[in-house]
Formats: sequence, structure tokens, C-alpha cells
Amino acid sequence: MQHGSFTGLAKNYSSYRPGYSQSVLRALLSLLNKPVEMCRFADVGAGTGIWTRMLADTNPEMIIAVEPNDDMRKTGIDDSCETKIEWKKGTGEATTLADQSVDMLSMASSFHWVDFNAGCEEFHRVLKENGRFVALWNPRLIEANPLLKETEDYLHVLKPDIKRVSSGRTGLVDTLTERLQQSGLFTDVVYIEGKHTVSISPEQYIGAWRSVNDVQFQLGSEKFEKFIQHVEQALAKHHTVDVTYLTRAWSALKV
Repeated sequence: MQHGSFTGLAKNYSSYRPGYSQSVLRALLSLLNKPVEMCRFADVGAGTGIWTRMLADTNPEMIIAVEPNDDMRKTGIDDSCETKIEWKKGTGEATTLADQSVDMLSMASSFHWVDFNAGCEEFHRVLKENGRFVALWNPRLIEANPLLKETEDYLHVLKPDIKRVSSGRTGLVDTLTERLQQSGLFTDVVYIEGKHTVSISPEQYIGAWRSVNDVQFQLGSEKFEKFIQHVEQALAKHHTVDVTYLTRAWSALKV
């Protein structure tokens, strides 16, 4: 498996990845300078469109999903067939979108894959005057459920030096406010967070793990299957699993 490639993961991603906090979505929309019905949105690194469809449900004037991976984009198109989402092939550094064409450009659980400077330059180009760039993630709060913490800890048993590319809680996000503010491209950086809990089946929980690229890449196929077997055994007596997610969002105003 290639690091950063989601080819072959789209089905699990679409079926088992969670949504984001509705309260955070509402707060992000409240920062815009006009009614949602008059806004044009772009979701870049859209994957299979989980966040994109949440945006589409708010009834904007227009919404475009930009996704580089053919497998993910095809699944997203299929999953979004009853929406007005327009899909395009592109990357965070080269979206293919027109200059000053959108009021809000978002990256949901994907900004960590983008070259920061090149991505910010591209988003600044695409955003209208007073437009906002939004980066958000929805990490699990494993400390809210000891069962989840135990399974997560087992990753470090299998590979003590494992480094998660995106948990949405460390790494890039540690200095994101400062980096956006200091870029010269954005100002008024606002941080918003919100929790929500979902009850899912063990099969859904395991399916979510099978959609995670960086863990499979770092463990390798043999150790990853050993990890999955461990999770299956840990959840064997459970009919449901309560998973709490923390949506963390940064919204920055174009200078």
C-alpha cells in the first residue's frame, strides 16, 4: 500500500467513516458574511464526500467537491447522486477551480496531506473577497471509552515507533492558528470544537480501521491483520461500541 493513497479503501471509507459535529458546522456557517443560500462552497480533498454532503444539506447556491483519487471520487459521485454536488479531479495545491470563485473552501480530515504553503496560496487564489478557508478533523476521544484506548494502545505494542499522520489532535494542528495567521494570506483565525457520540456495531468500528491508510502502511499487511484480529477479540462480547468524536475546526478569513 502506498502512503497517502486511498485506492482500494473507498468502500470502507464511505461505509464506516463518521460524520462531523453539526454544532461545529452551524458555527462555521455563522462566520460567513452572507446567507448560506447565496454562498458557493468548495470541499477539497473531499474523499467520498462525507463532509461535502453535510455542506450540501445546508442548501448553498453551489457546491463543488475536489478529490484527486479516482477510486474515492467515483465512490463519492455514487454516494452523492441525489445531491447537487459537482465533482472535479484536483489536489489541494492545484484545485482546478476559478479565481475568486467560492465563499468558503474546506478541507475535512485532509489538510495534513497538502503542502502547507502551496495549499494556502491556492486557497487564497480561489476564495472570494471575505471568503474563509476551513480545515477540520474529527478524531476519536479514545479516553472516553477504555475499550477503545486498549485497542489503540495495541498499535504501539505492534509498532512502538508508529506515528499517526492525522489524529487531528497533534502535529500540524498544534501550530495551525499561528501558521495561518503568519502566512500573510489569512487573518481572523477562529478555532471551534464540538463533541458527538455515536453507537456503532463492532463491524462498523473494524470497518473504520480498514479505511485508515497510514496505519496499514506503517504496520504492513501482516501486522495490520494481527491488529484487526486483536480488535475483533476485544469486541467479541459487545453488541455496540460507543465512540465519541471531537470535531476540531479552524476558520481563517482571506486577507
